[in-house]
This record gives sequence, C-alpha cells and structure tokens, in this order.
Amino acid sequence: MKILVTGARGFLGRNLIVALRRNPDHVIYEYDLDSLHESLEAALASADVIYHLAGVNRPRDPEEFISGNVEFTAYLCNTLSRLGRNPTLIFTSSVQAASDNPYGLSKRKTEEILADFGRSTGAKVAVFRLPGVFGKWCRPNYNSVVATFCNNIARGIPIAIKDPAREIDLVHIDDVVKAFIDIMETKQENNNQYCEIQPVFRVTVSHLAELLTRFKAGRTNLMIPDFSDPFIRRLYSTYISYIPESEFAYSLPIQADARGELAEFLKSVHFGQIFVSRTRPGITRGHHYHDLKVEKFAVLEGEAIIRFRSIQGDDAFEYRVSGREFRVVDIPPGYTHSIENIGNTDMVVLFWAFEPYDPIRPDIYSLNVEKDKQA
Repeated sequence: MKILVTGARGFLGRNLIVALRRNPDHVIYEYDLDSLHESLEAALASADVIYHLAGVNRPRDPEEFISGNVEFTAYLCNTLSRLGRNPTLIFTSSVQAASDNPYGLSKRKTEEILADFGRSTGAKVAVFRLPGVFGKWCRPNYNSVVATFCNNIARGIPIAIKDPAREIDLVHIDDVVKAFIDIMETKQENNNQYCEIQPVFRVTVSHLAELLTRFKAGRTNLMIPDFSDPFIRRLYSTYISYIPESEFAYSLPIQADARGELAEFLKSVHFGQIFVSRTRPGITRGHHYHDLKVEKFAVLEGEAIIRFRSIQGDDAFEYRVSGREFRVVDIPPGYTHSIENIGNTDMVVLFWAFEPYDPIRPDIYSLNVEKDKQA
C-alpha cells in the first residue's frame, strides 16, 4: 500500500510513520514544510491513503491559518481531482473546530473542503477532531501543556499554572496512531466520517503537575505509581521520554556493613517492595519472622541455604539454591528464616516483599531458626 503523510516530521507524523514502517508492504511518502513541491505531486498521483496531518496552529499572523490549513488542503483536493484520484483521506482536525476562534474556523473550513471532495469523488474521508495529544516526541513550550510540564519538571525548570482547576481532555499518541491505522484498514466506504479516539482522559492542570512531580520524586523515594490506571501508565511513559539522555542512570542508596550491602530498588503501595543485597561468604542474614508480610527470595549469583522453622514448631528444614537456577523461594508468615552464603564468592539476592518497609510497623521479629540456639 502506498501512503502519503503530510506533516511527516511533526509530533503526530513521526509517531505514525514509525508504526507504518513496521509493515514491509507499505511504501511511505513523507511531506513537510521543506519538501519539494514535485515530490508532493508525485505522491498524490500514486498514494492509496493520505494522512493529512500538516497544519498551522500557532502562526505569527492569523492569516497563516488560511494559507496553512484551508488553502493547502484545497490544493491537495484540487490536485487529486485533476489527477482523477480518490484515495482514502484521513485528516487531523481539532476540537477547536467547534469554536469561532481563527484556528477553529480554519479547521472547520478545512473539514468542509474534505467533505465536498468525498461527496464529489466517492473517496473515503475520515476526520479526527483531536483534543490535546500527549506522548513521546511532542514539542515542549509550544502547544502541549503535558510536553512542557514533562520537559521542565524533568530538568528542574519551574512551571507556570494560571488556572489550577482548569480541566483538559487528553488522548495518548499511541491510541491516536492505532485509530489512524484502524480507519485505514477498515473496508467500509463512508464519507466525511467523524472518528473518535478512545480512551479520553480528563484531568485538571494542577493534578497533572502533581502527578509529574511525583514521577520525578520516584527516583529519590523509589515509589512507583499505580500502573493499573491507564492514564498513569501513559503519562509515566511520556514523562520518562523527556528525561535528558545524560540522566538516564541514577544511583540507589546503599546500606553497607560487615555482612555486605543492601539497596532498595522499587516500592509501591500496590505491589510492595523490591530490593537487592550482596552478602559475603560465610555470612548469614535473617533469623526473623513476620506476622503478615510475605516475601520472595531469588539468588542471582552464588550459592545459598535458606532455612525455615515454624515459630510453633521445633524442626528446621532448608532449601539449597544457586544463582545458576533462578529459583524463587516463598517466605510465608509465621516461619522464622535465614539465608546463608555457602559459596566462595559474594552472593547476590533479589528480594520482594508485598508491602514497603514501614519503620513504625516493620513486622520483623527476631528469632533464631535453630531452636537449640535460642537465648
């Protein structure tokens, strides 16, 4: 399939083209401001589908709304008519098309031109009136509050909020791209179809800033948000994409003593806590139990014996585990337990607990696994 994308180097175009190129059967023509006029004519002469994403939304002169939106679209349709072509046309309009501001009026007029083209040629025309779109590669300090907030917060630059209670509707770029491709692959013939992106997320500007500030703090407090929330998942992905390349890596606080080192990795009220330890040969950690807390141990490097004893019983038992196995051992409540490095090298262990450590209610009670060694 031959596909033309106008506005190819914009936020929408870049994401769409990446997705389209995953299909080796697609031949993609890219058009942007500095493209040759002849290349556009050639693409219009052969494209089966046109994604018309190009447009003007923040001009120096309001007259550019007419030339960049209305007149350019009229040129596309007139050229297609002259060539006797009726490809599928997918157009990105805006929710502002329902308003009477200069930008909205230009988008509404553009929709009418496309509708006329669809009626006169039988071409399939799909119009997306987009709310705010967010996601990777969106330009900050331009027309996206999400991109601006992500960029500034990730870099420690102050953000300005004029109306904290203002609500905005947002859609994620991946959902937009999916809808674009779905409508292209739909076989039904329908002209001037208004299409929706789902899901749409409504959020106040103040809550948006609060969430992004928490994401930044997560590198220090290690707290991970609730990724079962589809908006949180998309927003977190967007925020991470704005971290400067020089700051992808960061260090974890390490607790060290004669036994080795321990560092917290991630924690959340929703999934608990993950931490990792390095233990010297011959050293034993643990000899405690929990009333409620559940843990999992996985030895990543070295050799270990994990010992258990029910706090209501006398007999201990053990599991011998190795980093070569990636074997997980459950630590139930009510069992005092320990882990001993029986190898000749440092032992590295990955731990998970079903709740973050709470110093006020740690749920850790010392008790030796070997009953005959009790004080």
